[in-house]
Amino acid sequence: MPARLPLPPSLYADTAVAPAATPPLDTDRNVSVAIVGGGYTGLSTALHLAEQGVEALVLEAQEPGWGASGNNGGHTNPGLKHDPDQIEADFGADLGRRMIEFSYGTTNFTHDLIRRYQIPCEARQNGTLRAAYHEASAAAIKTTAQQCIRRGMPVTYLNREQLREMTGTDRYIGAMLDARGGDLHPLSYARGLARAAVSAGAKVHGETPALSLRRDGSRWRIETPRAVVHADKVLLATNGFTDDLWPALRRTIVPVFSSIAATAPLSDTVARAIMPTRSVLYESGHITVYYRIDQHNRLLMGGRGPMRWIKSPYDVAYLMRYAERLWPQLKGVAWTHGWNSRLAITGDHYPHVHEPAEGILISLGCNGRGVALATAMGAQLARRLIGGAKAEIDMPITGIKPIPMHAFWPVGVTTAVIAGRIRDRLGM
Repeated sequence: MPARLPLPPSLYADTAVAPAATPPLDTDRNVSVAIVGGGYTGLSTALHLAEQGVEALVLEAQEPGWGASGNNGGHTNPGLKHDPDQIEADFGADLGRRMIEFSYGTTNFTHDLIRRYQIPCEARQNGTLRAAYHEASAAAIKTTAQQCIRRGMPVTYLNREQLREMTGTDRYIGAMLDARGGDLHPLSYARGLARAAVSAGAKVHGETPALSLRRDGSRWRIETPRAVVHADKVLLATNGFTDDLWPALRRTIVPVFSSIAATAPLSDTVARAIMPTRSVLYESGHITVYYRIDQHNRLLMGGRGPMRWIKSPYDVAYLMRYAERLWPQLKGVAWTHGWNSRLAITGDHYPHVHEPAEGILISLGCNGRGVALATAMGAQLARRLIGGAKAEIDMPITGIKPIPMHAFWPVGVTTAVIAGRIRDRLGM
């Protein structure tokens, strides 16, 4: 039996609500749907299956929310990485339109679900800022904003003066504000989602890794350390922690570490000067930096860090230095936590949904937008699992295509991060 791993040493682990009861599976089970992965995707799918009376069982190697679901920046950001016009060009008018409507509606879907189940996770919907500090990025953001406005979305393009008032820094020259964005406490949300799934009738088992998966007659057989699960259908929802349970799947994503550093609670005076509207912000650059002020006046700064596990804010000291550049009044402020987790990045930066065999559904690759996107995907995946091929979803279903030269991703990512930081500093 693999040893249980502790939660990353995050602010969230120290402040989250108590976990739901998710005991290890110790008895053989026969179920309609088995779900491998207890992050937002797996938990939301289990919840939406259970709401419709379908017996769903979640297998999580650690505890629900242990991975990126419980350790991300806490932003609920609408949309996909690509612009709406590009999405329609890539997937056609019909599917492209549905993808746009779905992806830009994920934040409303998520916050509505939180309200419906009364999940205590410090959720707010104060908007998302996508900000630029050099002209090329500002022009690209303005183009995105225009495409969104043309489609009737609640989006505004802001100039330098407006941004100075909203962010407390003169760093940015332009930004897109989407009123549907927001933030939450990621680990509390994951635990609340697990509790909601269980209350609806799903079974969620922590400390239960899926060791093998194979066809067994007309059903699927999943071996775990203490028990065997037989299921009519299986959903694989392992994202940045995808292994070799399904052939070649691991090589379709790049597991990139994203790091966060958090301050001690700031004084009311300082906190009011930083992001006074409490929107969240992510920068449009070669290397994304993102941040927010939480409900306890802590500043959480996130970005690319070492491609290894970290335990201290000093492992990502560049984030602390950057915060002081944005807001000089932060000099001398205590930074209390530093942590990270692995995100799943796809080669085309679209989420990937696969159906490589009858009764197998796979969803992974949120590309840094996983809080709202993975939650809303749960309803889509549940519909597909119930209705089969006749049940269309609002994302393309594609074949498994490994990324070329995948074995070299650690070197490639590290090089790209260094080069991106240099280009951002030079304003290229």
